[in-house]
Amino acid sequence: MGVPTVNDTAVDERHPPMKVRRVTFDWSRTPVHWIPDAPAATHMVNFFQILLTTGEKWFVQCVQEATPYLDDPRLRAEIKDFIGQEIVHARNHQGVLDQLLAENGLPTDHITGPAHAQLTERAKKMAELARRSPRRFRRRLLFELGAVSAIEHYTAVVGEWIIKNTVLDECGADPVMLDLFRWHGAEEVEHRSVVFDVFEQLGGKYPLRAVSWVIAVTLLSSTLAAGTLDLLRRDPAIKGPVTLPRVYRSYRRSVRRGQIPGMAMFFLKEGLIYLRPSHHPSKVCSTQLAVDYLKRSPAAQAAGYTPY
Repeated sequence: MGVPTVNDTAVDERHPPMKVRRVTFDWSRTPVHWIPDAPAATHMVNFFQILLTTGEKWFVQCVQEATPYLDDPRLRAEIKDFIGQEIVHARNHQGVLDQLLAENGLPTDHITGPAHAQLTERAKKMAELARRSPRRFRRRLLFELGAVSAIEHYTAVVGEWIIKNTVLDECGADPVMLDLFRWHGAEEVEHRSVVFDVFEQLGGKYPLRAVSWVIAVTLLSSTLAAGTLDLLRRDPAIKGPVTLPRVYRSYRRSVRRGQIPGMAMFFLKEGLIYLRPSHHPSKVCSTQLAVDYLKRSPAAQAAGYTPY
């Protein structure tokens, strides 16, 4: 296997090049059930987008709070690109909530409003904690960075998975939504090492990495399951009672078809990779694969994307 290259230049997978692409998407022709005949899979991904609108901003807060404690100029520069990419991600997923879900009878303000308020309150508390007790501030920040690093592992792996996935195209999934997630996933692959490196450079050790992974995965998986069920029950297009057996059958059908990963095995399998003591994000995913997709992404091309 040859050395990965971008524009005929060898890629440093530990520090791959990044670029902020200010893309936009038109949701006027996208159906709410953008994966045909797969309501559970569709709304699982839709609820994940709700989480991303706040989650990406939390990620940004964490690395911004960590930046003053970092001496590595390359990592500080990578943080700037990471922040730029995450801000564009959050904005475009918010567009799905506003222009697709809300206009089809699935408003999300009752979820995103309190979540954004909590995020604002968190920033205030962290600033106060930094003034009153720098040691406690650093401990909490390290824990949160560990949790974000764990989530970033999953977003990068899912990003590569959806770039490679052809089943979704074959079953008639909406091409605009696929481009959103493939563009997003490609950029997750690009910046997959940033938060992990920040965590380690601030002194994060393996035991904290493991504990923060357990808590992050537990909260993410339980929230995703509950949120998916909430969207299904509120969806005016779904007829009949939304029962757990009915939802589970729809979910398992989509897993068998390859439309979504099986969540339990996915979280466990990737957790075993992330929890290896020698793990570094550069050892998973392919920057070349991400860049190759970005060269043909309709949204990235429309935004004037050019190779590195």
